[in-house]
Amino acid sequence: MQEDNLRRGAKVEDQKIVQRNLELQKQWYGEPLGDRVRRLVVAFDVSQANLADVLGISAPMLSQVMSGRRAKIGNPSVLARLIMLERKVLTPEVASGRKEALQKALEDVRDSKPTVSRDMLPVDPGRADRAALALLRRTATVDELTEAARMLDGRFPALAEVLRRAGALA
Repeated sequence: MQEDNLRRGAKVEDQKIVQRNLELQKQWYGEPLGDRVRRLVVAFDVSQANLADVLGISAPMLSQVMSGRRAKIGNPSVLARLIMLERKVLTPEVASGRKEALQKALEDVRDSKPTVSRDMLPVDPGRADRAALALLRRTATVDELTEAARMLDGRFPALAEVLRRAGALA
């Protein structure tokens, strides 16, 4: 009986830690890292372990960060590679979904030796988002953005949503 109570208490404490870590991830990274990593797994059609290798982090460590059992990525180069992959998803080659293009992007990031400086990190992520949407809007017409979103919706729904948001700008 006492063991069960101790286990329940430990489980509740673990849940509190995970919730706190997920909240910290939202503050530090804009959203939980699990959401960001899952989008990359889908976009590049790779396993979580393969993605961990590309990022330069162990698979168990990536799993802990994704689940909220760890709050942050301690190595700035790993975070830089994560951001590099997120940016590559927006390139036409990777967005095409061609296996060769996806593999090349993964290899490029895996082989990179990124450094992190103050200039790389946006002060206001919301401002960076608005700037990216405005750039897309200047690059294509509303009809082009809508059509591109429709084409990408099945395979890359998050990217399709970005295109729809850019098209909705006045």
